[in-house]
Amino acid sequence: MTIGIGQPARIVRPAPARLSRSARGWPLFALLCLFPLWWALGLSTFIFPILAVPMALHLLRNRPVRVPPGFGIWLLFCLWILISLIMLPFDPPGTIAGSAIGRLISVLLNIGEFAGITVTLLYVGNLDTTIVTQRRVISWLGTLFIATVIGGLLGVLVPTLSFTSPIEYLLPGSLRADPYIQAITHPTVAQVQAVLGYENPRPSAPFGYTNFWGNNLSLLLVWFAAGWWALRLRGGRVFCVVVLAIAMVPVVYSLNRGLWLGVGLSVLYLVGRLILLGRLGAVAVATAALLLGTVAFVATPLGTMVSSRFEHGHSDNIRGFLNGRALDGAKSSPILGYGGTRKTMGSDKTITVGKTPKCPQCGNFAIGSTGQFWSLLFSHGFVGTGLFLSFFAYSCWRYRRDVSPIGIGGVLVVGLTFVYMFFYNSVPAALTITMISVALLWRNDLIRRGILPDGDAIPAGPVRERIRRADH
Repeated sequence: MTIGIGQPARIVRPAPARLSRSARGWPLFALLCLFPLWWALGLSTFIFPILAVPMALHLLRNRPVRVPPGFGIWLLFCLWILISLIMLPFDPPGTIAGSAIGRLISVLLNIGEFAGITVTLLYVGNLDTTIVTQRRVISWLGTLFIATVIGGLLGVLVPTLSFTSPIEYLLPGSLRADPYIQAITHPTVAQVQAVLGYENPRPSAPFGYTNFWGNNLSLLLVWFAAGWWALRLRGGRVFCVVVLAIAMVPVVYSLNRGLWLGVGLSVLYLVGRLILLGRLGAVAVATAALLLGTVAFVATPLGTMVSSRFEHGHSDNIRGFLNGRALDGAKSSPILGYGGTRKTMGSDKTITVGKTPKCPQCGNFAIGSTGQFWSLLFSHGFVGTGLFLSFFAYSCWRYRRDVSPIGIGGVLVVGLTFVYMFFYNSVPAALTITMISVALLWRNDLIRRGILPDGDAIPAGPVRERIRRADH
């Protein structure tokens, strides 16, 4: 209590106790920088809701909690997920009959993942910008990019490398035999598939599937380039160029056409923004690097591999079949969808082909497994899909005038949602990275408007500590 002459007594409330590790963003550091460890333990999918728990506790201890612009749209989408659960007992035409109870486990996991993604968005947006600065968050994203490149190289060089994770040891045999459970709990560095008519190793580490690897790599690549090229983090531009050049090897060997499309569109977007900003020097450097890369690409076997990939559709028929089933399901339940996925009756060739002990991958495919858009459409209808896309469209529009490296990179990552949603399922890893990007854009906007301090512009030591305490 402090008392001034001629003034009433004023109670000075002490600042709420804060755990120093929480203040320094350790759950986010653990999620991004230690992700290869969680993959090796068999926790690569489950770690997102697990680490959302300490994030949520941090938010509860540090109220009031700020929310980003447009957050009401996202909350409506989350509410729609819950409302859609009333459709779980129903079986749309062309799907295998089942019960709501039997579908509940996968649905609850999906809800937990979306809850963890939402908490991560709020957590990053409410972190102390004088301690967990913008550059620090970007450096953590870049660290995961480097780990993903290393995982990709392992997938190319030693594609048969795999091992049993501790989590896998704990599972009963029936679950361990399930292809999906095995993919997320049994660490392998590559998926070996006959995409070109013969077996090819397609990098996947530290993620469960090649498509997950490609999706996350392309999003993280943007932040790695923003940090090490534009913001010149430790190692600088030479290190950036070397890592990006090495990354192109597993990118090509992944035979991932969606990834190639995303990288190409990212380059075009960045060059276009630089031209509009009058950064002609940067455009010249980017163009020279692109030409050198093209020459090196054509002069090596990588070019032949790419052309061969476009000649072999591989999964095109299955994708077309499942996308059609997702659209049919949305038409039969356009408002709520069906609350979750269903298994198709048969395959793309005939309804009589299904899974057998000798062919566990034959038929009975999961509807919505070919892209986040198709998953949302079938599970939550046109309304849920519209709410999901509206949140990210609003974020792109809201921060379109931010021409800083964070602004350009963040809008690009969020904008890639509208490209990859037709090819990749983004829950949980890729959508978490996208939400972290939204948080970085949001924080950057508050910093530019003077509402939050710019920790990157504040010298370390007593000055930063005084500003941090005043902010709280």
